[in-house]
Amino acid sequence: MNRIQRLFSTVLAASLLFAATAADARMYRYKDENGRTVISNTVPQQASRRGYEILNSQGRVVEVIDPEPTAEELAARAAEEERQRQAELQRQADLALLKRFSHPDEAIRAMERKIQEMRGLTQLKRGNISVLVSQLDEEQGRAANLERAGRDIPESTLQKITRLQNQIRGIEREIAIQNAEIERMRERYLEDIERLEVITGEQATITPDLAPIADGNGAP
Repeated sequence: MNRIQRLFSTVLAASLLFAATAADARMYRYKDENGRTVISNTVPQQASRRGYEILNSQGRVVEVIDPEPTAEELAARAAEEERQRQAELQRQADLALLKRFSHPDEAIRAMERKIQEMRGLTQLKRGNISVLVSQLDEEQGRAANLERAGRDIPESTLQKITRLQNQIRGIEREIAIQNAEIERMRERYLEDIERLEVITGEQATITPDLAPIADGNGAP
């Protein structure tokens, strides 16, 4: 190794040593439990939770460590994050709603078309019930005539009466389920209509049909 190389190595080593010494020379400034300012080369754990400053060898602040958040601050932060999350969900829902309807009246018309379709299906089911009731009346009348004549009612007739009664009850349950679905669907539409009035700034000009849904026997 020549003289220049040795000199370079010596300077490099000295620079590294100075950098390490400078790094080790950093200090910490914090408040103790009595609120007094302390400057030290270490930070006690309790003091670190209150936050502190890192100073360089010239005593200048090079970094500020914030205090640990309190339970109240953590709760407030969580509440704010949840509020923002809910706001984003609402924004996405509003965008999806506006893709479906541009005005509250459009939602009302769509709701009434859907209700009309479902009521049409209910009417068909009621027609089926009427047919079954007529058949049931015939079978029960036939059975009654046999009883008055002192004759036994055939097992096939009894089975048919039971089958017709079960079919009628089954369709009535279907109608009840469908009517409940109509009510749920109408409630969802009414919520959408109310929200559309808010986000579009437009009021509905059509009065929604709020007539009660009839039950399986046609009674509201």
